[in-house]
Amino acid sequence: MTSESQPRTYGRREITLVDNARGRNESTEESSLLGAGAEAEQPGIGSEADNDATKPRSWEGYDEFNGLPWWRTPTVFWLLGPYFLLTLAFGGMIIPKIELIVTLVCRNYFAEEQASDSGNPIIPGGNYPQCNSAAVQKHVAAFTLVLSALAGGLSAFTAPKLGSLSDRYGRKRLLVIASCGGIINEIITIFTAKYPDVVDYRFLILGTFFDGISGSFTAASVLGNAYVADCTPPSKRGVALGYLQACLFTGLAIGPILAGKVAVWTGSVLTIFYIALGCHIVIITFVWFFVPESVSKRRRMASQEKHQAEQDAIAAALPGSLERVFGAQPPSWIMNDRLRSSLLILLNANPLAPLKMFVPSGLANRLLRRNLLLMGFIDMVLISAALGAGTMIILYAKHMFNWGVLESSRFISIVSVFRVIVLLIVFPIVNYIFRIRPLRRRQRLTGNFHADETHAGADKLDVWLLRLALIGDMVGVIGYTLVRTPELFILSGVFTAFGGLASATIQASVTKQIPAEQVGSMLGAMGLLHAVSRVIAPIIFDGIYSATVGPFPQAFLVVLASLFGVSLLASLFVRPHLVLQEEGYTQFPAQDSENRGSFADTVPDVLPSAIIPRAQAGT
Repeated sequence: MTSESQPRTYGRREITLVDNARGRNESTEESSLLGAGAEAEQPGIGSEADNDATKPRSWEGYDEFNGLPWWRTPTVFWLLGPYFLLTLAFGGMIIPKIELIVTLVCRNYFAEEQASDSGNPIIPGGNYPQCNSAAVQKHVAAFTLVLSALAGGLSAFTAPKLGSLSDRYGRKRLLVIASCGGIINEIITIFTAKYPDVVDYRFLILGTFFDGISGSFTAASVLGNAYVADCTPPSKRGVALGYLQACLFTGLAIGPILAGKVAVWTGSVLTIFYIALGCHIVIITFVWFFVPESVSKRRRMASQEKHQAEQDAIAAALPGSLERVFGAQPPSWIMNDRLRSSLLILLNANPLAPLKMFVPSGLANRLLRRNLLLMGFIDMVLISAALGAGTMIILYAKHMFNWGVLESSRFISIVSVFRVIVLLIVFPIVNYIFRIRPLRRRQRLTGNFHADETHAGADKLDVWLLRLALIGDMVGVIGYTLVRTPELFILSGVFTAFGGLASATIQASVTKQIPAEQVGSMLGAMGLLHAVSRVIAPIIFDGIYSATVGPFPQAFLVVLASLFGVSLLASLFVRPHLVLQEEGYTQFPAQDSENRGSFADTVPDVLPSAIIPRAQAGT
């Protein structure tokens, strides 16, 4: 059928838009879960060329990395060491950074008293009861909120840009850039802690600015996930991303313990910041000199050409847009090339522009749009629960069970250990039984060991793992709400450990639904949601808990359980085997204005793909 929006123009010629995608992505869930990872291809009817055009293409990584020596072959294992080191430094810095801020703010607050009583100065790393006063804590809370909002806001703008740039220029150099901000931040922190009389504590805002403008931890996660998606076949991608998630939980569990031991051994909290600075330097050196690039030159050039074509299309459409705005021909000074370039820069600087990755155009992509939007929402709930509700859960346990530092640390360690077990042991076993083993069986039968590794979207195993992980999170949070003993509270935390599968599954699923040339842009858009959640979620959950801790301290847990329930409901509408169709419509330039009518008469309502081939994702 012809599009309702026709006719359109291309240059001076009129074009007709013909919908050639009706019903293409009507996906169902009729086959069994067993072997969901790689459905056997059914022979089609028609010529061999037609069958090749509609058959999902084998994963292109086999061709790109085939024959390379091991030191030039990208794999997830290249990133495990640097990523673990990064998460270890990130986790180890949390408590010392808070203690440093408390000390510096307290020192500034009592500056006049220190001047009159120089015999009792407040120095970083000390223990001063007066710093626990309500007035000092109020200033500390306000300052940490500024730091968190600044880092989250800047990374929300930068991380998607770095993800998109990595599609065109490679992951490796962008990973190095994302770590440079951390080096500058640690240097400023060290000078602030070592010379508090010379360097005001507000210079920490400058360090946070450099950390945020380089993407912070959000950009490192986006680029790391994109690297893994580049070099891991679809059947193993979820497990490989789970390895990175396991590194994250291990670093967050071990980091604070090691940082505390180091502070005791050395007698100075500054040592921890020196170690963190060394970690950033080691990571940059290793990535730059040893880690092989995961985006081939061919893919980088293809992404650059596509980006340039998009920019040219926007530039060509600007005059018509301006004419609609002015209601007439715009003034000549607006139409000059310099102003047009400035407008393009402004359009590209739109911080919300990366979210367009969740809404691909075209009638053929309507089911995929729903998939991406639902997965984006679920992923935002997951990161909000981790960043916003995680601290409140610890405070709630302190309130209910009178836990101290030892009990809270033990709880975090137990839950983190179970998360690591789920990601490193349970997830690979499930993936092997329900995806790898059936795949290997089909490969032995066909004799083709690459044929089933296709770009065919998320499979049924991905969908069911996502649902089961959300059930684990929801059951665990409901347990937090209802139980009244520490033992059952810890058991509820063990249930939430199974929720660690959700994030890795979502990250893997979205990369299977889009072309390889857009993986960085897609994960960058998800990074934008993560950065926004990093700012908003703590404010929301902190506000709920502060307002209800007296009459009903479980209120924030009820809200969290409700969010997981909505996410579980949303996952029921996620469909497998959907991939991005590059063109929602096929354009036909009319031959000329005189035979426009006869051309329309010769075009049937629905044209077969054999007459008008459509561009398929990944071909």
